[in-house]
Amino acid sequence: MANPGWSRTESPFHAGELAIQARFGAQEQIDKQGRRMIRDYLPDQHRQFFAQLPLVIVGTVDTADNLWASILVGKPGFISTTDSRTVQIVSKPLFGDPLTTTLAAGINIGFLGIELHSRRRNRLNGTVIQTHVDGFEVQVGQSFGNCPQYIQSRMFELDEYDAAVPKPVYQVTTLGDVEQAMIREADTFFIATAYQDESAGVAGGVDVSHRGGKAGFVRVDDDCTLTIPDFSGNCHFNTFGNLELNPRAGLLFVDFSQGNLLYLTGTAKVIWEGAEISRYQGAERLLRFYVEQGYRVEGSLPLRWSNPEFSPFLAHTGSW
Repeated sequence: MANPGWSRTESPFHAGELAIQARFGAQEQIDKQGRRMIRDYLPDQHRQFFAQLPLVIVGTVDTADNLWASILVGKPGFISTTDSRTVQIVSKPLFGDPLTTTLAAGINIGFLGIELHSRRRNRLNGTVIQTHVDGFEVQVGQSFGNCPQYIQSRMFELDEYDAAVPKPVYQVTTLGDVEQAMIREADTFFIATAYQDESAGVAGGVDVSHRGGKAGFVRVDDDCTLTIPDFSGNCHFNTFGNLELNPRAGLLFVDFSQGNLLYLTGTAKVIWEGAEISRYQGAERLLRFYVEQGYRVEGSLPLRWSNPEFSPFLAHTGSW
């Protein structure tokens, strides 16, 4: 049975996304593509995919308008769907995760379901309908799949854990030696952005996305500035479209060997042209992120991972 795409007359993209698509002369093409790919419900394939995941990446906004990228974990099945437009989560935020304080009924929320060993990923943006002692429910606003580009393949094992057990938490105002080392070794991170103005209509909300590259692809410029190459993608420009209208962003770095997590929030801007872009082979533009605050939590992720299998999509890229 075919899954109908975007059924609404208004665009599935907001003004920021449309502006960037137009900058590259791709607005008409991407509008047609988006209306095929983006839905206001979860097709059966996506419902099954989320149900088999041991983790989901979550994007939220706090009361001070800071963006945070978070992670929820659980045994496969902790994400379920009562119907194609309602998602149930039975999981509590990990100790020290900003989601502990941002999660509330009525907020916009973004999900990235990602299966690292198969390189599959699906995005979901929506609204929290209600929260309860064991989790929360989300009404789907938009859902769509992403290609496997730049995902480093890893197998996983889920350890037994209790999210309430305290872990060492370190507040971050600038990037110290430990944080800088963690970032420099990373081949993966996640970014949350948002545009929540009423003018965006059904295309507004919170988005969370994956970014991958060769280990060291995130450059530490100083103790509060990061520079990241951006490679060719699906040209939806969801992340950059949000940043076009709202510079706030949140980053999540994962230490896959130790289970440490680094949550950062701040502002970001896109460098669209200039000689600096050519310093990283394969980069089409750069993202510069300015750290304002964050948290580093040691040993909080109860997933253990194999060494990564290099993504073939990174063969054409270089290093700083």
